Amino acid sequence: MEPLEFEVDISVPLICGDGSVGLIGEAASQFAARRVLLVSDPGVQAAGHVEVVAQRLEQAGIETFVFSDVHENPTGLDVENGRDYAAPLQIDLIVGLGGGSAMDCAKGVNFLLTNGGKMQDYWGMGKACVPMLPSIGIPTTTGTGSEAQSYCLISDADTHVKMACGDPQARFRKVILDPELTLTMPQSVAAAGAMDAVSHALESFVCAKRNPISSAFAQQAWKLLDAHFERGVQSPCLEARAELQLGAYLAGLAIEASMLGAAHACANPLTANFGLTHGKAVGLMLPHVLIFNSEVAGDCYQQLTGTLRPMAAVDHLLSRISKFQEVGELPRTLQQCGVGEEDLVLLADQASRQWTGKFNPRPFDTAAGLRLYQEAFR
Repeated sequence: MEPLEFEVDISVPLICGDGSVGLIGEAASQFAARRVLLVSDPGVQAAGHVEVVAQRLEQAGIETFVFSDVHENPTGLDVENGRDYAAPLQIDLIVGLGGGSAMDCAKGVNFLLTNGGKMQDYWGMGKACVPMLPSIGIPTTTGTGSEAQSYCLISDADTHVKMACGDPQARFRKVILDPELTLTMPQSVAAAGAMDAVSHALESFVCAKRNPISSAFAQQAWKLLDAHFERGVQSPCLEARAELQLGAYLAGLAIEASMLGAAHACANPLTANFGLTHGKAVGLMLPHVLIFNSEVAGDCYQQLTGTLRPMAAVDHLLSRISKFQEVGELPRTLQQCGVGEEDLVLLADQASRQWTGKFNPRPFDTAAGLRLYQEAFR
């Protein structure tokens, strides 16, 4: 094995278990918090989770201000609205409660509240010049892994291009995994989220930045997601949801320690141009990317699945993804999603410029993107 240099930080404290969200007051008090901004979304608020968390914080003597005007695939405008709401409140802690959209928006608000400017100023890594506020992440879904990462994905309000904005300070300083919060998820949300987590595990395991630590996280994530996908999606089974939630978190850690690949590069333009939910988009493209990468990553897939031959591993993964799509009623073709054949060239050009594509194990460019979209079309 050639010498390999990589950075891994797994120092963030994790609280997990049924009802663990009840410890949010104690967790916030550890940061000496007095005035908390709770960032969430309308769905999570309607489910009653915002009220529960706010009450726990208030019971701990912490004044809590709720910003829940967060849309799916949040844009810079969502973040700016959150910043404007919080600016006069003298916030000293931020809590992100919800799926990836709410948690990413919470990180975005942290950037703008502490460092000013617009989200475009933080596109990339390490561009925060002054200290950011401590924050706590509480996922209510089983998918994005945002709670484990130092990046937030915020769409440009005009172009809808997703901007990956990262900084070590943006990472949540504490994470609470409470599977009871996932029981209110609609099946469609559970399916798209779990498929997103699957794509994180599979892509990070073979990406160009893979390393022994990220591979360990990704492999364990895959084992949990593979074993509990059907039961966790088809019914609100607490045990299965707990395993999916942990699997999503581990897959998020795998990304944090490595990177992603072509499935995400192809998914982002589908979301930007057609409003396709990220989990559905990346799940649709994933089988085609697995086949595309099998020429160079077959041994990795073999290692991941424990099969005897590389192609048997690929076939096994394709079979499982097909089953996941069936159980989750997820789309299998671009044509199903309203994408026209005439759109594929534009999509391929946009995909080739996505950051994650640079870390795909097999070189990924416009021609490769067009090939993948054509294979996924019908």
